[in-house]
Amino acid sequence: MRILIIGSGGREHALAWKLRQRADKPELFIAPGNGGTALEGENVPVPDGDIPALMRCIREKAVDFVIPGPELSLVRGIVDACREAGVPCFGPERKAAMLEGSKAFAKEIMREAGVPTADFRVFDDHDAAARYVRERNRPLVIKADGLAAGKGVVVAEDAATALNALRGMMIDGIFGPAGETVLIEELLTGEEVSFLAFCQGEAVVPLPSAQDHKAVFDGDAGPNTGGMGAYSPAPLLSEDRHEDMARRVIRPVLRALRKRGCPFSGVLYAGLMMTGDGPKVLEFNTRFGDPECQPLLMRLEDDLLDVMLACARGRLEERPLRFTPQSSLCVVLAARGYPGGYPSGMIINGIDRAEESLPGMVKVFQAGTRLAEGSLLASGGRVLGVTALGADLGEARHNAYAAMEHIRMEHGHFRRDIGARGLR
Repeated sequence: MRILIIGSGGREHALAWKLRQRADKPELFIAPGNGGTALEGENVPVPDGDIPALMRCIREKAVDFVIPGPELSLVRGIVDACREAGVPCFGPERKAAMLEGSKAFAKEIMREAGVPTADFRVFDDHDAAARYVRERNRPLVIKADGLAAGKGVVVAEDAATALNALRGMMIDGIFGPAGETVLIEELLTGEEVSFLAFCQGEAVVPLPSAQDHKAVFDGDAGPNTGGMGAYSPAPLLSEDRHEDMARRVIRPVLRALRKRGCPFSGVLYAGLMMTGDGPKVLEFNTRFGDPECQPLLMRLEDDLLDVMLACARGRLEERPLRFTPQSSLCVVLAARGYPGGYPSGMIINGIDRAEESLPGMVKVFQAGTRLAEGSLLASGGRVLGVTALGADLGEARHNAYAAMEHIRMEHGHFRRDIGARGLR
């Protein structure tokens, strides 16, 4: 089988790595890929948001199955285009992908479906939004409505921070069109946990829970990023609660989308805040999270391609997937300065030593990397993720950080407290 994976992050490297573990070794193309995906298949220089170019690639490479990794290709309609071309594609069509593409649309669906979430207001006028902030005079969350690579959320403990965020998004245009409309939400308190499920129509197959670490610095300090690390399973959401969580937050959304004529297929990811009043949804993603994908796929024992094909072909069966009882933890190495300006072009060494330190227990998934004249160079903000298995969370954490010690890259930065909350 010839498979096209769309994207260039650690998630896409993890997907390619997992698919290459099959006995039949599918032929993989990754658009545009990175230094790690080049080891698993053929990188093709096509941007992940260029739908016409992706479709030309699909025709030229005689692709049998398409797996979009990032949200941009889904929101721009890659699944719709593949359907027209008669090529199976894993993920939701454009209308259903707007559950991630527009936070305002997601809130409408949640309200319609009765899914618990934070109180909110939507604004497309800066002055009106600023007046609302001043009137509320309490901690708030400011969110760009559109896609902002995981960075369009500002937790504002005071009005000054909220007003600065509004100016940045709506006046200065730091997120472009994505910030022309904003959501202002009440600030929920508690701990976050990620709950993902394979979905098709109203069929739901939950994955183990995971916990992401969004802030750039230890102790959840600093601005939000695309994710500085993750681990699975998360003690906050044990396996015996998965069906209840699916009943509360996944199935109602699937029904609401179906009623609107845009049934969902693919991975639905609920970012949850476990509050004193019960779980509330912070946001929905319509694809695997990055870096949650890495520890989840390290633990997956079932065949990934089979379940993806079942979703794409409308044949998903509600049966439990097999995962190792071990824990898994991923620590992201970023370029210093990320998510702001950061250097690039640094040489990366030690990946082989990191993986050989615990054979079969450690995998380094590359993200912002490229190969040049025999060297592996940093080319992005999040450079790679060291992912390790362990008998429990404590051992997985120890193994990941021990492996990270083998990695050498100038101007690198990583959090040293990934998984600490889970241990507490």
